[in-house]
Amino acid sequence: MRSAKRLNAIRKLPCVRCGGGPSQAAHSNSSKHGKGRGIKSSDAFTVPLCTSCHAAFDQYRLGTRQESEAMFEQWLEKTERMLKIEHDIDCF
Repeated sequence: MRSAKRLNAIRKLPCVRCGGGPSQAAHSNSSKHGKGRGIKSSDAFTVPLCTSCHAAFDQYRLGTRQESEAMFEQWLEKTERMLKIEHDIDCF
């Protein structure tokens, strides 16, 4: 799924990890979310990360693959709450 509306809403939020900004829409790196070689996961699995946190996440500097997947799941839940508060709508 691709959603310019969701990606734009994600970019307006503060970084879900450090609270900084500006944020980028960071896609999940997990195959369970559709990630494949050269294929981004669905836009439904995006969280706001600042440039530094996004790079650290994509390069697995925040933990192992398993730890990164667990962090991402927590970030995704937090992001969904932030979107509902910020926009008071579902951004899917």
